[in-house]
Amino acid sequence: MASTATESLSKLDLNADFAPSAPNLQHNLHLLTPQQIELAKILLETGQTHLFEHWAEPGVEDDEKKAFFDQVARLDSSYPGGLASYIKTARELLSDSKAGKNPFDGFTPSVPKGEVLTYGDNNFINFEDMGVKEARKAAFVLVAGGLGERLGYNGIKVALPAETTAGTLFLQNYIESILALQDASCRLAQDDCQTKIPLVIMTSDDTHARTIELLESNSYFGMEPTQVKLLKQEKVACLDDNDARLAVDLRNKYRIQTKPHGHGDVHALLFSSGLLKVWHDAGLRWVLFFQDTNGLLFKAIPAALGVSATRQYHVNSLAVPRKAKEAIGGITKLTHADGRTMVINVEYNQLDPLLRATGNPNGDVNCETGYSPFPGNINQLIFELGPYIDELTKTGGAIKEFVNPKYKDASKTSFKSSTRLECMMQDYPKTLPPSARVGFTVMDAWLAYAPVKNNPEDAAKVPKGNPYHSATSGEMAIYRANSLILRKVGVQVADPVVQVFNGQEVEVWPRITWKPKWGLTFAEIKRKVCGSSTISQRSTMVIKGRNVFLEDLSVDGALLIDAVDDAEVKVRGSVQNKGWTLENIDYKDASVPEELRIRGFKINKIEQLEKNYCESGNFTLEP
Repeated sequence: MASTATESLSKLDLNADFAPSAPNLQHNLHLLTPQQIELAKILLETGQTHLFEHWAEPGVEDDEKKAFFDQVARLDSSYPGGLASYIKTARELLSDSKAGKNPFDGFTPSVPKGEVLTYGDNNFINFEDMGVKEARKAAFVLVAGGLGERLGYNGIKVALPAETTAGTLFLQNYIESILALQDASCRLAQDDCQTKIPLVIMTSDDTHARTIELLESNSYFGMEPTQVKLLKQEKVACLDDNDARLAVDLRNKYRIQTKPHGHGDVHALLFSSGLLKVWHDAGLRWVLFFQDTNGLLFKAIPAALGVSATRQYHVNSLAVPRKAKEAIGGITKLTHADGRTMVINVEYNQLDPLLRATGNPNGDVNCETGYSPFPGNINQLIFELGPYIDELTKTGGAIKEFVNPKYKDASKTSFKSSTRLECMMQDYPKTLPPSARVGFTVMDAWLAYAPVKNNPEDAAKVPKGNPYHSATSGEMAIYRANSLILRKVGVQVADPVVQVFNGQEVEVWPRITWKPKWGLTFAEIKRKVCGSSTISQRSTMVIKGRNVFLEDLSVDGALLIDAVDDAEVKVRGSVQNKGWTLENIDYKDASVPEELRIRGFKINKIEQLEKNYCESGNFTLEP
């Protein structure tokens, strides 16, 4: 072993005499494998000698030294181009940051091409129909590396109920929606369709084990376990200063501090996993990316996928109308003085100054529609698989990164705490050629966007009229969307009342909820509702069967219907009972479960009409 170590050291000496710069490493060299010596060489060549300053003599803490190189090996292998590439990029970005360089210098913003859809019109119905057809050629990727701490919830975010009337969890809602799409798409296919739509979940150290546990303890919510793949993202090394010196863990001198790199990692993970090629060989055409707590998302997916197929977009960003200067990124076409163009999400705090600096003295202003012409990015993306693979083959999945150091003072020479490089999945188009077809699909926020990301205290501080983006508003948005959809198909749904929960003023609509298999698209819901039906504001209606038809139904109270797929149930007549009520609870009340406390209300189930149809056949419910 000693001779190999000596040979390896002499190899190091060929490049430069590193021994004086890291004597402690030299003394311990015989402990290292040839691969570890190569990693040591990378660290020394990239100016990281400080990592070895506190190393003990051989024979002391040797296991920790080996563990150090295990960590370095992980950091090196999980980053496209390895640690040397990470440090080089970090130096460039830190230098730009110190100089105050604007990443958009030389670019002029304009409004890109895209589709603006109106829910329920013929155009929307056609796009939805096309999207359902295409769904069996799609794979879904859920980015779920985050815990619910920001929400005041200690679990993983996907384990939270999206709504508490039926108690559907976010992950359950997503999986049941994908299964409903799979089913509907196969029914439209003429051949013997056996499609199983793949679902990838990107996890992190924080969420990986708990995501597996959630899936296994719920039988994968009806999916076949083979349909679901988990890809775990690794963290990246922290940086201590403008020279990109790696930060040593304050609690352990043999560890490098690490932090999350951001959800842009999903591209490199998919590429290195080999899944993209497997999907391509299986004839898949689309990859849909979505985030972990938007309970409305799948109401917008079929039409957006239809737009991608019809317009042949390589990249399609799902978007909502945004008010000028609203705190949500705007989808923008950027044209450089040298002729380069890209269609990209520009953060709201960058868009307004960019417009002002390029001949728009008023900056980001509302147009005649009452909204900014730059639609709001909601980070739900649809990529065409072929061009996506071509691009990642060039880049290895590396996404344009940014760095956001918190400086101690105006000199920008030192940081308050260590920083790291970050990347976002929506920055993928930054490296695309001008020939790439990058567009967007705008749908109303009531239909497509109700993220749950703020805790009650932060939500209560949101200026009036701005979205709360809390568990309270997220649940109420589901009832509003379902009520508005039923209104669009002819049901008389009563107006909401305004109530305050956890300091947030929200519209409370009837608590209407259904399984995705009952109503995935506008056309499907319209087919299942006929005659003249009414639902009062205090009512609750839960539909869990696929073939449940509402005919001249009046609901004033609570109605719950569950039916197996082969049971056809017609519901008509009048449902009247004491129903379910919402009761205020205090989010500080520790006797109440967290997932309810963060909403500020719980449901009191006083009286309901509940019917379960467990056998196939035709049934009529007429109370």
